[in-house]
Amino acid sequence: MRIPLTYLTVVLLWTTTPLAIKWSGEGPGFLFGVTARMSIGTACLLLALLFTRQPLAWHPKALLTYLAVALQIYGCMLPVYWAAQFIPSGWISVMFGLTPLITALLAAIFLGERSLTPGKLLSYCLGIGGLIVMFGSAFQLGQSAVLGMSAVLFSALLQAVCSVLIKCVGAKLPARDQVTGGLLIALPAYLVTWGLIDGQWPTLWTPTSLAAIIYLGVIATTIGFIFYFYLLTHLSATRVALISLITPLLGLLLGHLINHETLSQKILTGSVLIVLALIMHEFFERLPAFKFKPK
Repeated sequence: MRIPLTYLTVVLLWTTTPLAIKWSGEGPGFLFGVTARMSIGTACLLLALLFTRQPLAWHPKALLTYLAVALQIYGCMLPVYWAAQFIPSGWISVMFGLTPLITALLAAIFLGERSLTPGKLLSYCLGIGGLIVMFGSAFQLGQSAVLGMSAVLFSALLQAVCSVLIKCVGAKLPARDQVTGGLLIALPAYLVTWGLIDGQWPTLWTPTSLAAIIYLGVIATTIGFIFYFYLLTHLSATRVALISLITPLLGLLLGHLINHETLSQKILTGSVLIVLALIMHEFFERLPAFKFKPK
């Protein structure tokens, strides 16, 4: 039961995180929002280490894992926070729905996982179709929306790369240690970025932005990252990425209902194509009539 419950928790957190990211930057600014989140998350994890009195591992494989996790925490999150200024939160969920398809391609190349069968190739075509429709909607909103979509797509690609890197290193560290080590490397990068580009303490706060930052720091970072890397340790990289099978439409619906984000026909069409691609990627070849039999 531990893995299914962890999986469900990560799905719920991933569904709510894009909207919280958007809210956290409204007032304080996106750089302060993401830096504050990582600072709170790092403090919570260090307190947990002090409480349990279990030191971090520092052998070569552990260091490589921390670097891969730090690259994911910094390189994936920063573009998403920037993009949230220009696109609806639901779009972020949908774009990250492409992560399983990207991960499967990388896993086939670097991990030897069987993910290039005819059914899966067809799912990639559907996913690309959904992506084209989504970008068509972004063009209607202007250049900033297109750049925002591109930033989220880059983040999805980098997350897939980092997931495969962690599996390739194979350090088999506890999830908490992976996140803590990664944050200890990523947090200074965030502080330097905020200091160089912004460096001003926010004067405009809203109860929503403050609550979003605390939620992201205490819950989404501390619990969400630990659960995510726990799943990555115990399941295949492709299987973990399938969390995105559920979150796109849930995130889109949440943004529409709570943040009053517009649901156009193009957005719904693109989202449905991406979700269908994910369903086909996972289940198409499990049907008896379509089982792939290698020669």
